[in-house]
Parts: sequence; structure tokens; C-alpha cells
Amino acid sequence: MTDASTAVGGRLADAGGLPTRIGVLGGGRMGAGIAHAFVLAGAQVVVVEVDEAAADRAAERIAEALRHSVDRGATQRGLDELEATVSTTTEADAFAGCGLVVEAVPEDPALKLDAIARVEAAVDDDAVIASNTSALSIDALAGALRRPERFLGLHFFNPVPASRLVEIVAGGATAPAVLEAARGWVAAIGKTPISVRDAPGFASSRLGLALGLEAIRMVEEGVASAADIDAAMELGYRHPVGPLRTTDLVGLDVRLAIAEELHERLGERFAPPALLRRMVADGRLGRKTGRGFYEWSDE
Repeated sequence: MTDASTAVGGRLADAGGLPTRIGVLGGGRMGAGIAHAFVLAGAQVVVVEVDEAAADRAAERIAEALRHSVDRGATQRGLDELEATVSTTTEADAFAGCGLVVEAVPEDPALKLDAIARVEAAVDDDAVIASNTSALSIDALAGALRRPERFLGLHFFNPVPASRLVEIVAGGATAPAVLEAARGWVAAIGKTPISVRDAPGFASSRLGLALGLEAIRMVEEGVASAADIDAAMELGYRHPVGPLRTTDLVGLDVRLAIAEELHERLGERFAPPALLRRMVADGRLGRKTGRGFYEWSDE
């Protein structure tokens, strides 16, 4: 049997430094944010999308984020220099040569299993593969891989540029060297890593969802308005953002998918409220559609 630390040793010799080349599968809001973070930290980044139109949209999202970083003085490099370090394509073969590839496709188990298998088929033997899943089992996703020892969860938070946290999720087969390297990589992009084992909802999604679902039930029952419920947590408990505004930022569809997963695995305390299901069915998904518990006129 191949020793896991040896198998990926070519990429992990300096756990505190980023791989020279990093891949991201999926260029939506999360994927673009992840790409942006690694570009600012000095890596070459390639983003792979499903078709040319999606790749073009991903390029626009990343370019806009980079312009904003330059305008607010978050980097000393110029926009042209930054944009030269990121590319978008539809070909997974572009992941060859990447030391790390982060899967950031929608939170659908079948879609993620297929995506992760595609990544493994394209990368070198010593590359690390990560999923940005917010709740799906890392061990279950690892079932798509020939070499699960190089696979882990890297759960970034939305919006990625403003978030300080990345949750590192260890699967049962994840090599210790991979976990150690991941902590260094997260620190290298200016974020704080926390380490959790593969458990339903990990730490952040499980706790955040419990609060968010109860807040939705309170709206459903007419206890208080969304704004007043959020104010209670922001002013009374010093949360920087209330649970319902957070739900809008995360996406109501994402929250519903996580709730369904945890409901199945942990029981009735995570049953999705009927209001959440109705809002998703009506297309009120939060910030990304312009309307959720709040109106988002800037979107």
C-alpha cells in the first residue's frame, strides 16, 4: 500500500506556502470567491466551468472582485498583474499541474461525486483534492476517489472575501500530512482554520442551521419581523449578522439542502420549516435573486 504522506509529499514539503498552481471547479459566487482569495495570496489559479457562458460569467465575477481589492488597497499589485494569474476554461485537463483543486459545485451529492471523480482523473498523483461542501459527508464523497487519503473538506464561507474562517474537515482516510498542509494554506490566504472530523453538518453548518431554522420558525409563527429577530441577535448577543440576513447571504436553497441532509441524518430538530420550502419554491433565494427575508436592491 502506498504511504499517503509520501504519495502527496511533492506538494506538501512546505505546508505553510501555497502550491504554485491551484484549481477551482465551479465559478459561481463561492467558486469565484475562492479563486479570488488564492489569487490575492499569490497563486496561479485556473477555474473550470460547465460551458463557455458559465466560464465567461466566472471570469467577470473574479475580475470584479479583483478590481474591488485593488480599489480598496487590499493588495499592492496592479489589476493587470492580478488578472494575468487567473484563467477560466471548460476543460478539466487544465487541472494538470495543480497542487490543490477545490470543488465548488452546487450542494447536490450526485453532482459533487461526479465532479470529484472528474478532478481526480485530471490531476497529478501528488495533488490534493478538496470539497467546499457545507454539510455533505466527506467520507461519502471520498467514495468517488481511487485515493481518498488526499481528499478533505475545505468549507469556505460566503462572502469569501469578507469571511475570516475556513473549516477543515478530515475524512476517515485523509492523510495527516494533507490536513497539516491545508492549515498552512488557509493561513496563507489570511483566514483562520478550524479542524473538525467528518460529522453531520460539521461544526459551523450544524450550529448556524439550528439558529437559522428557529429564526425562520419564529417568522412563520409571527413572533417578530425578520429585522427584529436579527436585531435581537446582533445587539443582544453581539452577532455581527443576524440569522435571517445570514440565510439570505448563504442562499435559502442552500440552507434548505443542508436542512434536508441533517434532517435525514440527525432527526426532527432539523426538519425544514414550511416557510423555507415555500420561499425556495417561489424563487426567493436571498441576495442572489434579489429577494429573500430582505430586499436586495443592489443585486
